[in-house]
Amino acid sequence: MRRIYINEDLCMGCGLCQVFCTAEHSSSKNIIKAYKKESPTPIARLRVERKGEVSLSLQCRQCDQPWCVYSCLTGALQKDPTSGVVTVDHNKCMGCWTCLLACPSGGIIRDKDRNVAAKCDFCPGREVPACVANCPNEALMVVEEGEPEKIRASNGPLK
Repeated sequence: MRRIYINEDLCMGCGLCQVFCTAEHSSSKNIIKAYKKESPTPIARLRVERKGEVSLSLQCRQCDQPWCVYSCLTGALQKDPTSGVVTVDHNKCMGCWTCLLACPSGGIIRDKDRNVAAKCDFCPGREVPACVANCPNEALMVVEEGEPEKIRASNGPLK
């Protein structure tokens, strides 16, 4: 199972992960067209939190026990048993936001224009998610379950 890991010591809060996520989830796949021409404007499936000197990208952690899936009243959120990726079926989502309340990591985003939940979907069709591929400081990385050495190499000992 894959997850996106953030090294908050390397994150500089530039927000490019949000920009490239928005472009990836747009119809055009073009940054300028996504922001200027598409309506409603596509949204990023993550957000950047900044507090003083610390900044980090927050997106779905693809939890082993996905409380968002368990709380979904319509079954719009599903966890793929093979990949472990939790996805949202926007045709089933009614915008009740119980998933948002249940998520322990703040990985659910409110798409107010469409009145549905949105979340990281690991950019289907891409080998590496757009946020990871375009992080200029390499603060984001995809880690396979059981690869703690990759995290250690980027951030020192696990805590």
